[in-house]
Amino acid sequence: MTKKFHYKQLLSRDDMITTLKNNVCRVVFTKVNGDERDMICTLQADKINYESKGTETQPSKDVIRVWDIKKEAFRSFKVDNVTYFTKEETYQQIYS
Repeated sequence: MTKKFHYKQLLSRDDMITTLKNNVCRVVFTKVNGDERDMICTLQADKINYESKGTETQPSKDVIRVWDIKKEAFRSFKVDNVTYFTKEETYQQIYS
């Protein structure tokens, strides 16, 4: 069974980044415009289909930039707007 985390209770920003670097995850968050977004994403280098143009860093301490598996592009979310965060075992197996 997949572990589910409610961000505000269990995971720090650093914990999220560490989990994303080692897994494919599902992140649900509220976008700046108020819409809810449900995203399958990762920071695993072998799953990112992107040619780097230099050193990649996270934009700020308030935001995490991730690789959106479905859109095949980088997307960002505000850490404070995360409402759900979990490892996605199904996608982990598909994209391994």
